[in-house]
Amino acid sequence: MTKDGTEDIKKLPEDRSDAMLSLIEIAKALTSCLEVHSVLETIMKQVERLISPEAWSLLLVEKESGDLVFEIAVSPVAKQLKGLRLRRGEGIAGWVALNGAPFLIPDVSRDDRFQSQFDLQFSFNTQSIVCVPMKIKDRVVGVIELINSFENLAFNDQDMTVLSAIADFAAIAIENARNYDRINELVITDDLTGLYNSRHFNSLIEDELSRALRYGTNMSVVFLDLDRLKGINDVHGHLVGSRMLSELGRLIAGNIRATDQAARYGGDEFVIILPHTGKEQGMAMAAKLRRRLHDSVFRSDDGVPIPVTASFGVASFPEDAANREELVRAADLAMYEAKHAGRDTVKGYVARGEERIEGDGLS
Repeated sequence: MTKDGTEDIKKLPEDRSDAMLSLIEIAKALTSCLEVHSVLETIMKQVERLISPEAWSLLLVEKESGDLVFEIAVSPVAKQLKGLRLRRGEGIAGWVALNGAPFLIPDVSRDDRFQSQFDLQFSFNTQSIVCVPMKIKDRVVGVIELINSFENLAFNDQDMTVLSAIADFAAIAIENARNYDRINELVITDDLTGLYNSRHFNSLIEDELSRALRYGTNMSVVFLDLDRLKGINDVHGHLVGSRMLSELGRLIAGNIRATDQAARYGGDEFVIILPHTGKEQGMAMAAKLRRRLHDSVFRSDDGVPIPVTASFGVASFPEDAANREELVRAADLAMYEAKHAGRDTVKGYVARGEERIEGDGLS
């Protein structure tokens, strides 16, 4: 015993000492990193150290389909396995995912449940398999599968016990990472629309302006505001008005480029950042979004169609502004010009005395 009451690792039997050292390394990884792939790789290195498999893989359950997807694979055929899918119940890994129980086959030639299609497909020779589930609150989130033991030729119950303990750590790593991602999403996302919130928008636009300054590129901002939302609330109720905002958020998200970033600025106001985009391109994008809004059908709770329009303002950097505040203000002023022009139109910001840029109006 050491002074703090723990066992001296150096004096433990070799197999227990190795296990203790591996668990310490895994614990360090869990407490020092929230990037799930990195933690899982660290965990699997300890599996290699303790059990010495010829090949191993870690598969995660895809939430939408329930399929198993190869996340990490160390094998002579690892490249072919990466991204490959298994249905729940398919093969040994699929059986473990479906039943949530560990599975050991010391000799696959004596077990009818082993399916040899992967061996035939990749010219591999499987002799022994141990596969265990990774669980979070009795829900299987993935499996770890080892194939062929270098040291003992066949896996045994002790290997399955060690692997099951390590799988619990892997499940903790996955849960920590997913919780962290969920918390981050809540911090930066608007609950109603699913777009970024205004606080995070300020960070995004500062980053994009910095890139534009560094590389000498342009960018545009589209500011849009729903027309007559108060009238919708008065006639159909605030819950319907909120649903209109939620549906508009999805419409915006589905009609911008992957590089664009949209946020709910406040109330019924939305803003879109368009990197590497000049004024004319920004106007064209706003006009396209306006047409999509016209083509969409919004309905009240009793199925009555509700016409929904918006007013759009567009401003560009460096043409219209030198910083974030000026750029957002310019786009906002252009949007109010659209309101004053009768709503349901697109206006581009221009300083006083300059010819105004107008969008292609649908009336």
